[in-house]
Amino acid sequence: MNGTNVSSRVLERLSDEWDGLTPEAQKAARYVLENPREVGISSVREMAEAAQVKPNTLVRMARQVGFEGYEDFREPFREAIRSGAAGFPDRARWLQDVGKRGQLGALYADSVRAVLDNIEETFAGIDPAALQAAAEAIWNCRQVFVLGVGVNHANARNFTYLASTGMTRFHAIPRAGNSAIDDLAFADGQDVLIAMTCHPYRGEVVQAIEVAREQGLTVVGISDSRASPVIRGADHGFVVASDGPQFFPSSVSIIALLETLLSFVIAVSSDEIVARVESFHRRRHALGIYSEDPR
Repeated sequence: MNGTNVSSRVLERLSDEWDGLTPEAQKAARYVLENPREVGISSVREMAEAAQVKPNTLVRMARQVGFEGYEDFREPFREAIRSGAAGFPDRARWLQDVGKRGQLGALYADSVRAVLDNIEETFAGIDPAALQAAAEAIWNCRQVFVLGVGVNHANARNFTYLASTGMTRFHAIPRAGNSAIDDLAFADGQDVLIAMTCHPYRGEVVQAIEVAREQGLTVVGISDSRASPVIRGADHGFVVASDGPQFFPSSVSIIALLETLLSFVIAVSSDEIVARVESFHRRRHALGIYSEDPR
């Protein structure tokens, strides 16, 4: 049961119990019903001031509809924010509220739990055979274009950098000064596009996938929902979990998936890759790029 459903049920209960509320509690309830997003991100004092009631009125209102106190009443709304039901600004305000109330220990626990849950949920939903199929398409193609914008541009560049230690046909796009569709201008059915974006989906990524399909590229899509246009437009689609207490989608599962995908590519590749990786790192040692352990 997600936070959105729980908070909606609280609002329904508040509405159902309306006639049993005192006039002042009805005044507070009216503000809550009209501004439910404020409940999870505002303190009891801020809510009381906005509703033009005393803080104790909100406490009595919560108890009259079956909660032990206002914090219990408020928790489902905060859970909705933690689970991603609120927008980025609201989640940022909630994080500041957590800090003001000295609950950073709880935020730390929420963050760690979200990371572990996202990894577990992502890989529980992926068939290794599907990863192998994508890896084989990548290994057998002419060029691989790895598309991400915003924070995902860093993820695309990291994937391309790791791949470059043994392979030369990987390109992170968009390149500086270019658009993604320009970078795909001469790509065709011999090539692969790996594209990633989470909700709210970036338009340039969706557009690039449409162009890639028109040009015959094989598309590997990474996104946070089966309903995502990235997944629906992909030949090989992988859904990642990106929830967390922060105000932006988490990249942890995307990074883990990309690293795993690259491992699969190496696993299905030819023996020459091992020699290339070895040569790449031997050269780095020879040129003094690595700082040697003085022991």
